[in-house]
Amino acid sequence: MKLLKVIVLSLSFLWAGAQAQNISIATGGTGGVYYPMGGGLASVLSSKVPGMSATAEVTGGSVDNLNLIGTGKPYVGFSMADAAKDAQVGEGKFAGKKVDLRTLVVLYPNLMHVVTVDSTGIKSMKDLKGKRVSTGAPGSATEVMAFRILEAAGLDKDKDVKRERLSVAESVNAVKDRKIDAFFWVGGLPTAAVTDLANTPGTKIIMVDTSDEVATMNKKYGNLYFVTTIPKATYSGMAKDNKVAAVANILVVNANMPDDQAYKIVKTMFDNKLELVRTHQEFMNVSLENQKTKSTPVDFHPGALKYFKEKNVKLN
Repeated sequence: MKLLKVIVLSLSFLWAGAQAQNISIATGGTGGVYYPMGGGLASVLSSKVPGMSATAEVTGGSVDNLNLIGTGKPYVGFSMADAAKDAQVGEGKFAGKKVDLRTLVVLYPNLMHVVTVDSTGIKSMKDLKGKRVSTGAPGSATEVMAFRILEAAGLDKDKDVKRERLSVAESVNAVKDRKIDAFFWVGGLPTAAVTDLANTPGTKIIMVDTSDEVATMNKKYGNLYFVTTIPKATYSGMAKDNKVAAVANILVVNANMPDDQAYKIVKTMFDNKLELVRTHQEFMNVSLENQKTKSTPVDFHPGALKYFKEKNVKLN
């Protein structure tokens, strides 16, 4: 009888261990949008999925996240579509090291911010020549897209600008301290750090248009980019709407994630959308309709496809 109890208890512990699902959410810097969204997602998954414990990690951004997913460990990562494509095919920052990725959800558009202040005299991409510019943190997809926009604008990233590699929060502080003249940041609306700069007394921000560079970028890198607008009401002091290059954000995982786990994550996101919106308004843009577009170059995970099929979402 004692032996039977030991066996039953052992099986119970084994079952509990099998049911435990520890997930890490790879986000971005604390001044951006990935971080609060990742924190919100981790909280919802931990509270709504039985046996799942999710924690959000601060990272450098998309490139770091994709490398973490490449380890094969249970990571869910926020990424820009262009960086994910590079990781999938082993190009750019992923030369020689392909990552076997799958998309869980198409999230929201990431908008290119090229931010400066009126005292610098910068009003266009051409005006960046000779200036001190941050192109984004190492390990971020901001840097990937910044390089492509500079190239499309006819500027050499190494020769035409004095380049720094700062996070969005560090960039804002550097502008305030007059250590840099402008910075690139790809993010959702509003981005907390940019809001902070715009609300700084005695500061008038200038948002540089990047829409003219989109066609050239797509010709070289594939149809990943599109033109959209940062409305002038987004950040204090904007004189006009900002016409910008944009790219889709996607939530990605390693292809080895079990189908049932991927299914639960996607279902929980859509079932608890309002709770997620309370953590950041960009969750409003996460819709079943957006999954139909071709904005992700990475195939959907079978677990995600199962959920979309249940919801009669026909993918293009």
